[in-house]
Amino acid sequence: MSAGRASEGAGCVTWWGFSPARDLLRVGPLKHGRDANVLLVGSGDPRHILKTIAGLQGKQKLHVWVVENSMEVVARQLLLLYLALVPQENMGLNEKTEIFLEVFGNSEIRSQTEEALRRAAAQLSLSVTESVEGATHDCLNTSLLKFKERDELARIFKSWTHPWSSSSSSERPAPLSMSRAWDHRVRQHLGTRYDSRKGCFDWDLAIKLRGKGCGVISEQQYIRWREQGLAFEMREGVYQTTNASLLSSRVYSQRGDKVAIRGYWGDIVSSPYLSFGIETDDQSLLKTHNEQHIKTAQDLSVANVQELFQSLSSRRGCPTTSQLHTAAEDSATPAHLNITTNDLMHLNGVSVTFLPLDSLQKLPQKEKYSHFFNSLYFSASCVHQLGPTTRQIAAPDAVLVVELAKYILDLNEEQEAGFANRVTSIALEAAFERWHEEDREDVHAVFIQQKKEKVLHFN
Repeated sequence: MSAGRASEGAGCVTWWGFSPARDLLRVGPLKHGRDANVLLVGSGDPRHILKTIAGLQGKQKLHVWVVENSMEVVARQLLLLYLALVPQENMGLNEKTEIFLEVFGNSEIRSQTEEALRRAAAQLSLSVTESVEGATHDCLNTSLLKFKERDELARIFKSWTHPWSSSSSSERPAPLSMSRAWDHRVRQHLGTRYDSRKGCFDWDLAIKLRGKGCGVISEQQYIRWREQGLAFEMREGVYQTTNASLLSSRVYSQRGDKVAIRGYWGDIVSSPYLSFGIETDDQSLLKTHNEQHIKTAQDLSVANVQELFQSLSSRRGCPTTSQLHTAAEDSATPAHLNITTNDLMHLNGVSVTFLPLDSLQKLPQKEKYSHFFNSLYFSASCVHQLGPTTRQIAAPDAVLVVELAKYILDLNEEQEAGFANRVTSIALEAAFERWHEEDREDVHAVFIQQKKEKVLHFN
């Protein structure tokens, strides 16, 4: 019943993915615990990184390489990874989960969370400026980014720590109201149906999301998110501080000139519950009473994120001297406010490297990446970047995972099916074939490399 355009509902910035977290080393043919290089293209958030780390066996090593289509998304990925890596002696598991999910899915956050965000941004800004010679942390490696991209990251982090400063004016502009920015997006999307928006929200939840198996998303929580952008309210508090990490600029043409307008340009329809809140291995969280789920998508998100954080701790190396010192500091100052990137957990055998925005065109030209990646992931918004040269950077038995459009709610069934067919066509042209054709998943399409001797033919 939504009257908006698909591009407006999904937004033009991918702050979170349109699919649940996946262990990318367990999708497709099993690799039997060997070391792996994984390439993520446009994943939007670190859900797959965290899930894949959680599935590592023993001393198995993992190197994740991340390509995004904007530096705003790179900055947020770094922020969320930073929060995930804060040691439990500095921030308890419950508090860390609450802060992570607030930053992840709330347009407005509590003042305590905003303080944690600002402190993290300040440390990440230092990390980026110090990464010229090498990574300051194995899981926050920005050393391969271009100088101008690192400068842009530093600018973004500064805007989070000093939200009212302006480099172009000596006067301080009024802070951007996230509530107004959110409402602007809702009005833009619904158009003439804005006055009956409650019915549109009900329709999208009852007919679309629940029709796709998302019955665990509660009506009250979903409608509050659609109205105000508040997905996670885990404790009573005042959620009125703008979540600066969800702000970005969008360029419009006005009278022949290009004008950048700052606002919220992400998803306002599908919800951040998709990443961590609609699937779980704990069946007790999926129990129903009178055909209604007892637990909500928020409950699943909390349980899943806590489990992932515990997995990070289990791979943690020995604490550094700095970490031991921080943990023993005067309790009058919250420990998590003094965390440097070096104080974060260092995970045995795990590293995350962020690549330049234009990397996909250049990786096939570099010998280092020749037949290099064991698993490749493309989001729905970046599938157009998948091409024949992808085979050159894929290991001989690589698995290709492509996010489908199942949870992009403004698409109808015909458009969703058309997108899936297009994904298959693109993968075939890149010399990949569908894995287990008879047992297809409708959230991701999984492919393996075609044998060299196989004759290619296209529909």
